[in-house]
Formats: sequence, C-alpha cells, structure tokens
Amino acid sequence: MEVAMKVQHFQERNLLLHGPWKWLVNEFASYYGVSDAYTKLRYLSYIMDVATPTADCLTLIHDLLSPVKSNTKHKLSHQENRILGEVEDQVQQILNVIFENYKSLDESLPSGMMSVFKAATGSPAPALVPAIKLYSLLHDILTPEIQLKICGYFQAAAKKRSRRHQAETDEFILSNNGSALMDPMTLSMSYQKMKFLISSIKNEIFTDIEIQKQNILPSFIDLPNLSAPIYSADLCSKLRAFLVSCPPPGPSRPVIELVIATADFQRDLSSSNIKPVKGGVEAKELFHSYITCWIEEKRHSLLDSCKLDKVKCSDIKTSQSTTPFIDDMYDQLTETLNEYEIIISRWPEFTIILENAVADVEKAIIKALERQYADVLAPLKDGLAPKIIGKYVQKFTKGTAVIYVVPDELGVLLNSMKRILFVLHPKIETKLKSWCPCTPPGGNAIPGERLSEITVMLRADFRNHIQAIVEKLAENTKVQTATKLKKIIQDSKETVVESDVRSRMQPLKDLLINTIENLHSVFEPHVFITVLRNFWDRMGQDVLHFMENRRENMSWYKGLRIAISVLDEIFAAQMQKLLGNALQEKDLEPPPSVIEVQSMFARIF
Repeated sequence: MEVAMKVQHFQERNLLLHGPWKWLVNEFASYYGVSDAYTKLRYLSYIMDVATPTADCLTLIHDLLSPVKSNTKHKLSHQENRILGEVEDQVQQILNVIFENYKSLDESLPSGMMSVFKAATGSPAPALVPAIKLYSLLHDILTPEIQLKICGYFQAAAKKRSRRHQAETDEFILSNNGSALMDPMTLSMSYQKMKFLISSIKNEIFTDIEIQKQNILPSFIDLPNLSAPIYSADLCSKLRAFLVSCPPPGPSRPVIELVIATADFQRDLSSSNIKPVKGGVEAKELFHSYITCWIEEKRHSLLDSCKLDKVKCSDIKTSQSTTPFIDDMYDQLTETLNEYEIIISRWPEFTIILENAVADVEKAIIKALERQYADVLAPLKDGLAPKIIGKYVQKFTKGTAVIYVVPDELGVLLNSMKRILFVLHPKIETKLKSWCPCTPPGGNAIPGERLSEITVMLRADFRNHIQAIVEKLAENTKVQTATKLKKIIQDSKETVVESDVRSRMQPLKDLLINTIENLHSVFEPHVFITVLRNFWDRMGQDVLHFMENRRENMSWYKGLRIAISVLDEIFAAQMQKLLGNALQEKDLEPPPSVIEVQSMFARIF
C-alpha cells in the first residue's frame, strides 16, 4: 500500500488509489487473508495524516469508514479497534475544524482553508454536506447531548468570526478613549467603519439564513437563531463601547447613517424571523440618550440665539418689511426638523420631544422681538411717563397737545409677527403635524398641543398690539376739540345740513387721512388692512356708544347718519387709493360696529 501511494503521488488533494495499483493492493490483501476492515482502516490511517477539510477528502473518509462501522457480521480485532479509535479521533478533530470554520472553507486551496479572513460568501461550503454525513456516522445525532455539542461548534464559529470582524474597529475605541474632541474626517471615518461592521455582521447572519434554506443541516439545527444572538449581542456591546468612546456630536450625515444602519439591522433580523435576542441590538435604546441630548443642545443653542445681546439690532429690513432675525431663526428651526426627519420616520415618539423644543424656541423668538422693540411697545402701555412717550409723538399745536405717531420700528415688529403667524409658524406646524399620525399612543403629552399653544399665544399678542395701537389712534382724535367726533355730533342738530356736518368733520378727516398714510408707510398691506379695519371699527364704536346713550333724543340722529357716512367714505376711499387692486371685497365691507349702527338706524327710521 505504501509503495502504491508513493508511485501514485499520494498527498492532500490526491488521495485515491486507482488502476493496477488499487487492484494489486486488493489482491495482496485477499491472498494473505487481510480483512477488508483492516485494509480500509489502514488506508484511512494514511489519509488522516494528510486529511483536509474538503468535500472529496470527507467523502472518501465516509466511504471507507461507513462499511467498517456498519459491518455487524465481522467482529473487529483488538488491532482494528485500536486503529478505528485513532481514526475516529482524527476524524472528529477535522470535523471540529470544519464546523467551527464553516465559512472559511475553500475547495480551491490545497489546505481547503482560507489563510486570510474574508467576508462570508453567502453560500454553504461544499465540505459541509459530507461533514454532516460523517458526523452522523460517528454519533447518534438523535440524542440531546450530541445535538447540543454540534450546535456548540456552530456557535463557536459565530463567536470566532464576530471577534474577527470587531477587531477592525478596536483602533477607534482604544485610540479615542472617550475623548469628545475628534476632527470631522476622523469622526466620519470611524462612523463609516462601524456602519461597515454592521453590514458585515448582517451578511454573516444572512449567509446562515441561506445555508439554512439549503436543507443540508439536521432538522434540529436552526443556524440563524444559533448565530444571530451571538452576532447581535457582540455588535451591541461594540456599538455601545464605540458610542461612549466616540460620542455622536449631533445628527450629522455619518452619524445618521450609522443610526439608520443600526435600525435597519434590527428590523431585518425581525423580518427574517430571527427570535428577539436578550442583550442584542436595540437601535432606539442605543441612541435614545444621544438623540434627546442633541435635541436639548439644539434647544439651548437656539434659545441662546434669542438672547438680547445675540439678536442683531439694525435698521435692515427684508422685502416684507420684517426683521431678518425671524427668518434666520425659522430657517434654523426648519433645518433642525429636516435633520431629524429620518430619525422621526424610524421612531415617531421623538416627535413630542422635538415639538417641545421647537415650541420653547418659538416662544423665545416672540419674547426676543418684544425685548428688541421694547421702546416702541412702551408707549402702547398705560401710565407711561411723558419722557418715554415723547419720542413717538408729534406736536399738534404750539400748545401742549400731542398726537401719537406709529413709528417704523413698530411696523417692523407687527409685520414680523404677522409673517410668523401666517407663514413661518404654519410651515413648522404642518411639518410636525405630518409626523403626528405615526406617533404611538401613550404618555401625557398630546402631539401638536404645544404648537397649538404657540398659535394661540401669537394670535393673542398680535391682536393685543393692534388693539393697543388702535386705542392710541382713537385717543389722537380726542386731543383737539375740532377732531372730537362726539363734539361734532353734539353740535349737529336735526335741522343741520350735510355740508355743515362735513365741514365740521374736515379737521377729523385730515387727521384720519394723515394717520392712514402713516399706517400705510410702516405696515405691509395685510397688517395695514387689519390695523385700519380695527381703527374703523373703533371709530364706529364711538358712534354706537353715543347712540345707545341717547336713544330718546332724536335731534342728533341726522348728524350721526352723516358722520358715520363720512367715516365710511374716508376709510374705504383711503384703502382703495393706497392699495388699489390689492384689496378684496371683504376689506371694504363695514366693520361690525358700523353694521350695528346701520342696523339701529334701520330700526329707528
């Protein structure tokens, strides 16, 4: 046999005896009465000396060993039993190597094993099938102990490959050692490396799924659910250590990509019927504290931008006659929402945290505006010292009488508030509300509630400022006797002619026209219309109160009708003159107080 093997160049990948030499060995054994079992065992002993974890080698071992193991008629001699025991030990060793390296087998290499660690190929190695067959020949795979043992080999393989994959990311954890100072390029590289690690681990698990689908393993082996807990738990530990060592500074692109990769890994395992793993990858749990920290840091940063010393005070106005501050702040809010959109799509429950931060910033923006324009808001409040009011009033005569003039700065403030209320805030609200249907139920907070509060606050502040301005303008009409509407009506009797009333109202008309032109110069069209219609309504209220207090005295009614008519003409004519086609029909309709006055006249006459 040794001569035959030498002549036929017996080696790792050339194990079969063939031709005349095979015939000669068999004849020699038959002539000298050597048993078939001894012949095969002796041949096997030579094979095991050069055996490789390859399909052809394992198949040959099985073919030679199977008759020996299954032959019940011939009782093995002491020598044969000794050789069989040695062969089985060697076979077991090579099977151990195969099962613990089942993704590193390569039939094309002389050794049958990769010398360099490579990614899983996605398909089972050819040697795996004869290896399972051979293991079944050596052991009763129906016993729990044997089943547990072979499962242990595959688990050992997973641990080995998991360690090899993770070794490539150790440099970032060991070198950074928890330092938050990392240049952007290094940070990007480290997070890309972790993302690649997740991809590699996912490939390992999906390769096991493909192997399982081939039905080459015993039914009791669920390879994906054997390896996935190991891969997932190791990956989770590595990710946790990495995030501690290289904390994500914010939702930058490399960080978000790692978040997505982690979440997708967890989702893909679940969709592939991999059982939940204790200690395995839970993407939300891994990143929750970092995400909430990012949102809080962004909140503090934006709130800091709203401080009085940070808000740029300048005469610069935008094309909408607003302060650039509001567009800058809302651009940052929009950018923030865009940064978190991918995270919200994965975990909608962060919507509430983000909404609270946005609401706090919006509130701070309004407060910052009011602080920035505190000087022009001060005269609108009651009980102010004359020296504060003086800057925003005009001498009406050489005497002490003064009137309030709406300054340009107040126009910028109200124009800005109107833009926030009707343009900028609704965009933010629409974006956040689009995420609300995905937000899981539970908790005390209601999605959208904080933003609704901001809307209510904005409307109230905007309305209050306009009302305060209107009251100031109404007070202007009472500064001089000649412009007091009540005095003009009182001086008009039943017999008065319309031209007389119009003549008496000329000073008031001049004052109102000047006031309206001033309002038009400081407010953008929509705010101008709002203020003017409120002013119109306020003047109508004076007429209405006069009528209600003198129901029994009919002598003033003619003058009242003429006066209210002149007021309507002034406001409607000035709006048409200053805004032209920009007006809508509803803008020229009489305000509520004027409609009520007209209704009272209709009932009386």
